Amino acid sequence: MTCMPVTALAFPTADVDLDTFFDVSLDLLVVRELDGRVVKASASWLTILGYHPEEIEGRDLPRLIHPDDLPATRQSIVEVESRRPGDPVLGQINRYRHKAGHYVTVEWRAHRLGNRVYGIARDVTEKVAAEKALREATAAAEAANHAKSDFLANMSHEIRTPLNGVIGIVDALSRTDLTPEQAEMVALIASSGVTLERLVSDILDVSKIEAGHLDLETRPFDLDEALAAPLDVMRLRAEAKGLSFDIRRDADARGLFVGDSTRIRQVLDNLLSNAIKFTHQGSVGVAIAMDEGTDGLTQLTLRIEDTGVGFSADHAARLFDRFSQADATITRRFGGTGLGLSICRSLVELMGGRISAASTPGVGSRFTVEIPLTRAASLTDHDARQRARAAEAERPLAALRVLLAEDHPVNQRVVQLILAAHAMTVVTVGDGEQALAAFQAETFDLVLMDMQMPGMDGLTATRAIRGFEADRPSNQRTPIVMLSANAMAEHRDQAQAAGADLHVPKPITAASLLAGIQAAMAA
Repeated sequence: MTCMPVTALAFPTADVDLDTFFDVSLDLLVVRELDGRVVKASASWLTILGYHPEEIEGRDLPRLIHPDDLPATRQSIVEVESRRPGDPVLGQINRYRHKAGHYVTVEWRAHRLGNRVYGIARDVTEKVAAEKALREATAAAEAANHAKSDFLANMSHEIRTPLNGVIGIVDALSRTDLTPEQAEMVALIASSGVTLERLVSDILDVSKIEAGHLDLETRPFDLDEALAAPLDVMRLRAEAKGLSFDIRRDADARGLFVGDSTRIRQVLDNLLSNAIKFTHQGSVGVAIAMDEGTDGLTQLTLRIEDTGVGFSADHAARLFDRFSQADATITRRFGGTGLGLSICRSLVELMGGRISAASTPGVGSRFTVEIPLTRAASLTDHDARQRARAAEAERPLAALRVLLAEDHPVNQRVVQLILAAHAMTVVTVGDGEQALAAFQAETFDLVLMDMQMPGMDGLTATRAIRGFEADRPSNQRTPIVMLSANAMAEHRDQAQAAGADLHVPKPITAASLLAGIQAAMAA
């Protein structure tokens, strides 16, 4: 037995009627001798546990305690009786048997005064049950979120795998001689594939943001490399639509920084895509600026402007809300889910930045993104590194001997078509076990490894290849590029941990694959 300190029981004057106090208390009150015998019990024992005070007085309380709670209760009794002045008052929760036979959970506080112990207890049966239910509900929710994450990862792979085939084949087809009509149809297929891929990515990102599972990467990255892909792709899209595409860049808006380059690129790509989509004529422009702070932090500012349809001040208030667009006709006129700007805001805020928008209907819009970054190297060191990499990039990729491990026939063909155009020799296998056997039997300049394959997967095969290399006398390391329909950050980390030099997400295009190969060979 233990309880809340009952200094009120040690009344300073003899005028206070202890019996009255015991009669009116809603909590259990008790006074016992050091030998355990109860000398006084409150009337509340009847209402809470069904015992008249006379049934409690003169007897030991442990006889009413649940057997499973007796060891802890005995330890608490020792603590109360041996507690020194100034020591904290510790409580205890245990179960007492009701006279009707069921158990009631009570929380005790007790204090020794002389040769007696004064205790008070409160019925916490409902509170403990609620806490248990909350813990169980939390565990169930966490399990459901884990299952949801697994489902999303699997669905991402299952959707991206055939989508990679569509986009890759169309990309290869677009590089062949086509009639104008054929070129137009191929362009429509490519556009639809890109839209579908963006939709899949948006849904995955929203689900991760809702679950609180969207983790940012904090690693060094080159700002030029991070922004090059969206700028190049969006320039082509703008020019294909007859729009001018202007880039204004501060001289010091370059270098090596620490942050999440993937998410910065995603935000810029999304904002430029929207600007082009909602602009029928005129121009789309992006300004890139750096504000160097005295505290070592650098603020990256991206300003995207267009001469598109714009939006009113009323719509601006809900522009960044999920599933929201400027008006109800936009989805029918332009397509989209209304998720993009909501995702942009979430990503920017996760990176410690802010995003804002201003517009005049019929004139155009301006979106401003500000993200704090830290320089990882001085501009002098960065420029020297860039010159060295430029010299390395001049080495031709032709004549490379490549081992391709990919189980999907369409994806095999996509990679073969891309590499054949550059005179590379490709040896293709269908799973990780075959890849390991081929690597052990032959010599390759590069390995392209799919992450998810039947039997031995790409991660296991990569670890096995690295182990084989470590045992070879030459100890020569062959670049491995992981190809994966899993586009989540944790999958990139898994690839790196397994020993891959680079991770190239699907859908694969000639540009992304060749850039990945070039980077892996230059590493």
